[in-house]
Amino acid sequence: MASTIKDIARVAGVSTATVSRVLNHLGGYNEETEKKVMAVAKALGYRKNENARSLVQKSSKTIGVIMPEVTTAFYGDIIKGIEDVAYEYGYSVILTHAGSQGSRIQESMNLMGERRVDGFIIVSVELHEPAMESLLSLDVPYILISTKTKREDAPYIKVDDERAAYTAVKYLIDHHHRTIGMAGANPEDRIAGAPRINGYIQALLDHGIKVDLNLIKAGDFSFESGKQAMQAFLEDQAKITAVFCASDEAALGIISACFERQISVPEDLSVVGYDNSKVSSMSIPPLTTVAQPLYEMGKAGCSKLMDAIIHHTSIESQVIAHELVVRQSVKKLS
Repeated sequence: MASTIKDIARVAGVSTATVSRVLNHLGGYNEETEKKVMAVAKALGYRKNENARSLVQKSSKTIGVIMPEVTTAFYGDIIKGIEDVAYEYGYSVILTHAGSQGSRIQESMNLMGERRVDGFIIVSVELHEPAMESLLSLDVPYILISTKTKREDAPYIKVDDERAAYTAVKYLIDHHHRTIGMAGANPEDRIAGAPRINGYIQALLDHGIKVDLNLIKAGDFSFESGKQAMQAFLEDQAKITAVFCASDEAALGIISACFERQISVPEDLSVVGYDNSKVSSMSIPPLTTVAQPLYEMGKAGCSKLMDAIIHHTSIESQVIAHELVVRQSVKKLS
């Protein structure tokens, strides 16, 4: 049975990502590590499979982008940023969807392998160990945008979702709101859902506000999940004065449900969103929201990837700053 980069990593005592970097001369390791990995690879008789070899040696001038099943408008600006940079370098972009909660991630990887992409960008998909092994086995550069893994050596670009959520909830607290609901986040989503819920909870605790888990209405970040959350708040007769939403579209769902029931925003209920996507400035009233610089994240991620492809540089992770964009959906209580 042929040896794999996982075998080399185990014997050499390094990560599979480090083995991949050494074998492809991508940098990011010292001379001692390089000698150890190459010696182990030789001892084990390692040979790259021909598909991986062709990926490295025969450029397809193509970048592969894997993203979740699209249920919101969140991804548009990220993709535009990626495409603008890729086209500057004369590269094309292939998009594929990894399905709900990454259920089709393996199929997406296989497709990209068949198309012999020169590099990968993974957007908002949680990569578990089997998917990471598949990604590393292709031996091409990659970067994660708006997601990260347990692996410290997997490069990513994202905002600190927990801190960003904290900022949004603190803004409501500073406007004298004490009974604040949360809507639209999937608590099983470790990338965007759980951190935003944690930020919401921590902001309340730090300001002496008791956490009521009944005021957290889970969802899938969509418009419909916002509407359902508002319906649940009403059915519970929750005495909330404000809602922090895990996405702008969920916030619009809250506002829409309020409109249908003649609940005024922000007079009767204040609403804060997350993302600062295009819809946030189109809502009535215009939505106060946490801004992720989505277009800039796409550009930065693709720029780092192109440097790795062309100049064989290593890719460094980057935490992007967030900011609160204040519009007209929050009322200051007396």
